[in-house]
Amino acid sequence: MATSRPPARVLGYLESKKNLVGSACGLAGLALTVAGAAGAYWPVVVAGLYGAGALIAPPERAPVPLFPGTAEQLEAVREDLGRLRDYGAEVELPPAAEGKLGELLDLYAALLEPGRGVEALATEPDAVHALSRAIRLDVPECVDTYNRTRWWTRLTPGGESPERHLERQLSVLSDEAERLTAGLQDREARRQQTHTAYLEERGRS
Repeated sequence: MATSRPPARVLGYLESKKNLVGSACGLAGLALTVAGAAGAYWPVVVAGLYGAGALIAPPERAPVPLFPGTAEQLEAVREDLGRLRDYGAEVELPPAAEGKLGELLDLYAALLEPGRGVEALATEPDAVHALSRAIRLDVPECVDTYNRTRWWTRLTPGGESPERHLERQLSVLSDEAERLTAGLQDREARRQQTHTAYLEERGRS
């Protein structure tokens, strides 16, 4: 025959600080009873001390939620880049766009390569967000909209070609990636200069 388990809230209260402090005070009340100080009203004394202890006990603190750190985020982005490469290899693209996409993905891979690139990225949440957005959203959207628009263009030719739009989109993303890379390089250079100035100032003092 199965036995019923107490609800989680009951178990949580039994393990709470309020119950532990209240129980300790209740035990003090029992000690007073044994010593003869509580008299005939010992149940009231024990219950009162338990209640007082539960009231003065510090409130329970909710556990702080744990979120993935920058290293875990970058590892996930690196895996997504691998999936993006596989996707790009399966899609038929015009030669010019295919070359631009390959160069762009190579730049992303260099930024995510373990070592200096990742170390610099790890200190720049905005750069991590921009790189993640490009890999997970921007590039797939560029390629997918090209494929869908190309199909419709075959039915109703005219206007600016989907190939041209794709090349423009990839050029914009390439410029963005280059600015991101230059920003990381500049921050590393300024960090080096700051350390040089610190050492020189320390040497003069």
